[in-house]
Amino acid sequence: MNKSYPDLVRQATLAASSHNTQPWTFRLLANGMDILPDFSRRLPVVDPDDHHLFASLGCAAENLLHASAAAGLQGHYSCSPGEPGAHIHFEKAAPSQSPLFEAIPHRQCCRSDYDGSAISGEQQRLLEAAAQGTGVSLLWLTGSQKLEAVTEYVAQGNQAQLGDPAWRKELKDWVRFSAAEARRTGDGLYGPVMGNPSVPRWLGSLAMRLTLSAKSQNTKDSRQIRQSSAVAVFFSEADDWQHWIEVGRSYERFALQATALGLATAFINQPVEVAALRPQFAAWLGIGGRRPDLVVRVGRGPAMPRSMRRPVDEVIA
Repeated sequence: MNKSYPDLVRQATLAASSHNTQPWTFRLLANGMDILPDFSRRLPVVDPDDHHLFASLGCAAENLLHASAAAGLQGHYSCSPGEPGAHIHFEKAAPSQSPLFEAIPHRQCCRSDYDGSAISGEQQRLLEAAAQGTGVSLLWLTGSQKLEAVTEYVAQGNQAQLGDPAWRKELKDWVRFSAAEARRTGDGLYGPVMGNPSVPRWLGSLAMRLTLSAKSQNTKDSRQIRQSSAVAVFFSEADDWQHWIEVGRSYERFALQATALGLATAFINQPVEVAALRPQFAAWLGIGGRRPDLVVRVGRGPAMPRSMRRPVDEVIA
């Protein structure tokens, strides 16, 4: 086993995951790694079919491929029907550091307000190129009319999710209201990441119960979508775990490229997380029977505090 493997795992775990659950386990091999699902960290309410979980594995795999290239290991990705997960085989190669590799420690799901400035044609071209994957496509939405329509779908998603007590409980279980709680768990959504102050759990829970509603969330989301330069929708050719992993890889490349360009990104996945709403959203997008996988707003805005990551030894099998 290569002595650089633990550092490669650390960089892989800086990838995106739903609610920052980090639902992955790394199995280290003589000439590669397997990134396997950790179903103990799944989200049965917001992600009942584990779509986001497998997309998270793809995000980690993409980080791993860029990090290994910088360390002089050419990574080859594959997936095996017999064991769901991402499988990376390494071959020795000349070290190659790309702008996407350099962006790994800086990428974040940036839930701040954006300034509404336009993205240049060259920046859009680079983002679209980064997003292309096997069986995965990107739909680029710009202009006030399209962004307003996205706002309406997000609002409907908020109404459904925030009206579900089980969804609210699951979200609260993964919020880390204070810095001490975030450090202790090494996972979850750190309060200041979402623009909230760091407070004791009892106070954060009370505030969440009293102030979090579909109306308040819609006000925030509507403002932030309208301030975005564009919205990117990822969709795939087939609705299976192999394509979900590929969607995660495509998204992570997109997010790393955005970071390298000085742009911010944040998920607005409500229209694809609510099962009853998803086909309506797909019909509006004009993608036929294909599943819209991820929805991301893009723009320019200030960085936010970062969520924690678990120690490397906790994610290695």
